[in-house]
Amino acid sequence: MAIFNETVKKLIPTLEKFVPIVARVHGEHHPEFHDVRKVFDTINEKVNEAGAEKPELSKEFTKLREITDNYTVPGDVCESYEAVYKMLSELDESYKA
Repeated sequence: MAIFNETVKKLIPTLEKFVPIVARVHGEHHPEFHDVRKVFDTINEKVNEAGAEKPELSKEFTKLREITDNYTVPGDVCESYEAVYKMLSELDESYKA
């Protein structure tokens, strides 16, 4: 759980900034990103509610893997989009650890 908490502290602030921007910039051509944003918002909510405890996020990460085809970055997107998928993947991995 310590690994997950460290990863949350490291990545969530950046994800909170990037996810809405990427949704605004790429949402029209990549409507699946709106679903990514919804799932991220749920994860963020549950992390905040859990405090020091590890939240139950198995369903959310399963859904993210489905939506993103295991965090496969589309070929026509910017570095920020790619960074979001990379960070979400890292968060997912740390959750499983």
